[in-house]
Amino acid sequence: MTILNTILTVVFIILSVIITVVILMQEGKSAGLGAIAGAADTYWGKNKGRSMEGMLVKVTRVCVILFLVIAMVLDLGVWG
Repeated sequence: MTILNTILTVVFIILSVIITVVILMQEGKSAGLGAIAGAADTYWGKNKGRSMEGMLVKVTRVCVILFLVIAMVLDLGVWG
């Protein structure tokens, strides 16, 4: 069980670094003054899911879910 615990801990640390980097790569969600004039409703805004920003959001979601699952497994391993 200690080998599995060590492997999960290493993956947990790597995931935490990946999450930090991916979140820092994302743009801010504030639309700025462009939202007042309606400039936020452009082709780029409508197809944001297919862009690099959309991919970063998807990667963030997957990494956070894995992070939480591994955190719970590691917690159960310590107390179980």
